[in-house]
Amino acid sequence: MSREEVAPDAMGELRRTHAAAEVSADLVDREVVLAGWVHRRRDHGGVIFVDLRDRGERVQVVFRPDASPEAHARAGELRSEYVILVRGVVMRRSADTVNPKLATGEVEVEVSELRLLNRATPPPFAIEEEADADEEARLRYRLHDLRRPPLQRALQLRHALAQSVRSSLVAQGFLEIETPVLANSTPEGARDFLVPSRLHPGEFYALPQSPQIMKQLLMIAGFERYFQIARCFRDEDLRADRQPEFTQIDLEMSFVGVEEVLDVLEELTARGCAEAAGVELERPFRRIPYIEAMDRFGSDRPDTRIQLELVDLTDAFRESGFRAFRAAVDAGGIVKCLPVHDAGDLGRGDVDRLESFVKKELGAKGLAWIRVNDDGTWQSPIVKFFSEEERAMVAERTGARPGSLIFFQADAAGRANAVLSRLRTDLGERLGRVDGRAFDAVFVVDFPLFKRADDGSRTYAHQPFVAPLDEDLGLLETDPDRVRGTHYDVVINGVELGSGSLRNHRSDVQRRILELLGYPKREAETRFGFLLNALDAGAPPHGGFAYGFDRWVMVLAGVESLRDVVAFPKTQRAQDLLMNAPGVVEQQQLDELTIRVELPRE
Repeated sequence: MSREEVAPDAMGELRRTHAAAEVSADLVDREVVLAGWVHRRRDHGGVIFVDLRDRGERVQVVFRPDASPEAHARAGELRSEYVILVRGVVMRRSADTVNPKLATGEVEVEVSELRLLNRATPPPFAIEEEADADEEARLRYRLHDLRRPPLQRALQLRHALAQSVRSSLVAQGFLEIETPVLANSTPEGARDFLVPSRLHPGEFYALPQSPQIMKQLLMIAGFERYFQIARCFRDEDLRADRQPEFTQIDLEMSFVGVEEVLDVLEELTARGCAEAAGVELERPFRRIPYIEAMDRFGSDRPDTRIQLELVDLTDAFRESGFRAFRAAVDAGGIVKCLPVHDAGDLGRGDVDRLESFVKKELGAKGLAWIRVNDDGTWQSPIVKFFSEEERAMVAERTGARPGSLIFFQADAAGRANAVLSRLRTDLGERLGRVDGRAFDAVFVVDFPLFKRADDGSRTYAHQPFVAPLDEDLGLLETDPDRVRGTHYDVVINGVELGSGSLRNHRSDVQRRILELLGYPKREAETRFGFLLNALDAGAPPHGGFAYGFDRWVMVLAGVESLRDVVAFPKTQRAQDLLMNAPGVVEQQQLDELTIRVELPRE
């Protein structure tokens, strides 16, 4: 029979009795019916071996010409990814043929009946642990990619984490409530995806960037504890840890302060990591104030396992004769350094490559450095510009000693911290300066309420509904830029899993914050009047949190990209290569929505 003549069979009354993972020595001499995909076929001198794969495992099935001539003849036509159903008896393998790499490796199934349920085109790459294909090919042929063990494990982990989250929050008294996907546009920090309204020409819904306002309304409505695993949408430039549509674990609580919310978050995070991935987090989670995180690590999401810390030298160079450092301080910037002790493995070529990297990739002006030689002398192009007092201060604060290599940044605080933070992470991992813990969770707290945009205007640090700390309320009138918010982040291994805060439950405070953000009174009422009116209807003190669910799975799975933990992700250009989205629509649909498309000129 030729390959073209092989016709798919019906299952009929024959149904699968066991999954592949269930086939073990306990079933020896028992008949089983298995179904799955042909992972690999091997013909060994007339005996045909097939690795049958289903969702959970692989098991070897054997076709012997003397046991079942018909099944053996049909097995010769099988190819990779054919869908089959087999009936046979479980047999124990001989000691020399046991496969220790498979959980089912002690046994095999001697087939008496084979049914071909469907043929398959040749897969574009091997369905193996490592795919011999670039990411574009993997996304274009996502159905094949999803059959590979890493994607199977990631989505099983995702499922387990979602179940743990639901169980934990329900046990803590939360109700799961869905909120609308078609909503109004609100400022969330990124561009909205807009949906035109056919019934209201010229008007648009916005897909929610988060259910932020809706969950506040649920608190005002009296539900007290809410959560949902919500789909959210942001039209922003993509990267490895971003997708245009993503999943968020959203929760909100009434009549709470920061400590009560953090207790819930710690329980939820620790339980989810343990139940879904077997990861035991050290409790209680450490608290790191935002200012301390930026000072020591240069980042508000520090990987605290890395045993390198930054040192601030701004005051040491405030009156310096070294113009490069003095100019940065005079412009309101900082002088900061990253000391790396016992850095003999980093040669001059490495330093040159680091300087090129921070200039080209991170936007730094340069990378100043000092190397302390074995005899204690300092080697550096910048040392000649230091006064004796400045040298002494650098040596004392950095703990410089023979073998030390110190990297400097003198720039605006944001850029200097970003550069040194990246160097801290990269060099810490490269040099093995990690304390050995596989996972470390911390809370970062006491963020500023406001920050300054590039044009100098005041904007919100996180979102416009964060409540100030009670002790800073008076500063809203006298010194707004010093106001701290009741904001908190959960960070694991340098990855921000999510953010939250207490919310403004007083309309006068919320109106003042909107005013400080530059919203005229009329615009504030137009855009947020429904929320302000709701606050006046008797809003309880409330606060909450939003986990980036995809990112949490990514951390536990130990992968570098969200695309490896999402079933059908988009590319960095926001395209779905499997289903060819986005795509054009017919003119009739556009006419119904009163939309005219004018493409930009090339």
